[in-house]
Amino acid sequence: MPPSMTSFTDDARIAFDTLSDRASGLVNPTIRLGVTGLSRAGKTVFISSLVHNLLHGGRLPLFEAVQSGRVSAVRLEEQPDDSVPRFQYEDHIKALVKDRIWPDSTRAISELRLTIDYQSASGWSRFFSPGRLSIDIVDYPGEWLLDLPLLAKDYRTFSEETIALARTGIRTELSRPWLALTDDCDIAARADEMRARELATAFADYLKACKADERSLSTLPPGRFLLPGDLDGSPALTFAPLVLPPTGKPEKGSLWAMMERRYEAYKSVVVKPFFREHFSRIDRQIVLVDALQAINRGPEAVQDLERALTDVLACFRPGTNSLLSSLLGRRIDRVLVAATKADHLHHESHHRLDALTRRLVDRAIQRIGMAGAGIDVMALASVRATREATVKRDGHELPVIVGTPIEGETISGETFDGIRKTAIFPGDLPEDPSALFASIESGDENVQLPDVNVVRFRPPSLEETGGGIKLSVPHIRLDRAMQFLFGDRLA
Repeated sequence: MPPSMTSFTDDARIAFDTLSDRASGLVNPTIRLGVTGLSRAGKTVFISSLVHNLLHGGRLPLFEAVQSGRVSAVRLEEQPDDSVPRFQYEDHIKALVKDRIWPDSTRAISELRLTIDYQSASGWSRFFSPGRLSIDIVDYPGEWLLDLPLLAKDYRTFSEETIALARTGIRTELSRPWLALTDDCDIAARADEMRARELATAFADYLKACKADERSLSTLPPGRFLLPGDLDGSPALTFAPLVLPPTGKPEKGSLWAMMERRYEAYKSVVVKPFFREHFSRIDRQIVLVDALQAINRGPEAVQDLERALTDVLACFRPGTNSLLSSLLGRRIDRVLVAATKADHLHHESHHRLDALTRRLVDRAIQRIGMAGAGIDVMALASVRATREATVKRDGHELPVIVGTPIEGETISGETFDGIRKTAIFPGDLPEDPSALFASIESGDENVQLPDVNVVRFRPPSLEETGGGIKLSVPHIRLDRAMQFLFGDRLA
């Protein structure tokens, strides 16, 4: 993070926490894995499936430690942070496996400790290492991550950027009620609580409209306006951007002064504690994105996803830990950006989803001028809800996917009951996404995005073994994600 984003006191606390974690790690080797994602990308499902497959011996051919038989035991243990809610793995797995419904999405931070006993591949390492690794999985909303860049922005910059973005594209219509109130404001008038609440409510309504399924926009800070939790109604969440003059400072007691003070309070009481207590302690990170949903919603959603990824990657500091940096200030040395819901495509298009997401990430990396070392991209499905098949139509064989649409899902005018299966042609992604991004960037109003059918399927029905034990949750490339994120720590 730039120096302006943290104070000397924050840095001291971060260094102390890091030293404490490292000291504990000498006795019990530990890696902190951050899991986040942009709206409805499937964070809860990813964690639940990862843990379930490790606990129940899932098919993980690309996870070397399991494939080579070096993992002897996997278990859940008590998490080290008593003040952080536990990730309710058991409840989420019950929803997935027994009830066949998708678990509730992440609305706050939570944590889970998974410990793996293993035999090192190196005889030298076996002599010195206890052969045990604890993985502390830290689950947090993507909206919180998108708040971190606010730490480097003053209220004027925040207001200018937010209002400028609100006046572009589809946001113009969505922001109209809020901007009408903003334009009618006398920023020099005496601070008024009811006026502040009216502006904050209208601003929050605009952010919620952007996030709605039919829009699926991604760049929506401040994140707590969407997930207020116990801060709902507090002054720290009762502010909004204002149209400000290019220079000058607010008069004491004015509406402008009130909004600026509350914006700074938001950074102090909401954003900084998250950065200091959680984000700064992460070793590895996975960011889940729903690229298919963005494509399905149009060019603006794709552009907004790229904008959000730019902000997200700017928050990370990928790179190899030196001894000093690992002791006094962690560097996240591996970041995985994963496009979810690969099971919504035929396997022939999986590499195309991978290429499209990689292009988004590469463009984001170029914009912020950082190196791509330590960053990987892949397409995966944490839970595979479909199977592949072929159907004949007009003498031709078409690749399709088969699954059970959730109750109430409508396809071609037909509404499903949550029981009956159906086959759909998922559509195709372009082999080379370059032309697609060139058209979007040129502002071509007639740009044609790939026609992809995004259907909400129920989780799969799992078979049982002879002992009545449910088999592990099926997935696509979850093992490859494990290998990248922590496979090297089991070498």
